Amino acid sequence: MEQESIERLLDRKNVIAVVGVSRSPEKYGHQVYRYLKSAGYKVYPINPKAAEILGDRCYLDLKALPEKPDLVCFVVPPKVTEEILRTCMEIGIRRVWMQPGAESEKAIELCHSNGIEVIYGTCIMLQHKALEERKGLATGE
Repeated sequence: MEQESIERLLDRKNVIAVVGVSRSPEKYGHQVYRYLKSAGYKVYPINPKAAEILGDRCYLDLKALPEKPDLVCFVVPPKVTEEILRTCMEIGIRRVWMQPGAESEKAIELCHSNGIEVIYGTCIMLQHKALEERKGLATGE
């Protein structure tokens, strides 16, 4: 995992879709969405069984979004990640983040063999916090 790749994916200008957002605040998908939203990202929740999450319209799938995201963050079981990766390829999404537990060897190989930049094995929230700390140290904040 390259730090440069993580920083590129965590660029504040990126629009992020979170696949697997839950209505339940205790669930990891809810926490990831809430964190990214509070960190200032333009973020879309994807959950075919929810109408809204945290007051935001929830979308059925990636194709239903009003714009193509720069990054898709997966917080779903590996089999679902593998299925939705095919949609990513179909609509031209080139960057994905698989939260711990969402990845599989098959999903990672799908990314590598189709030119999709992928981060896995680490939490997007922890990496964002670490990036913000490094930026703060660099600027003396």
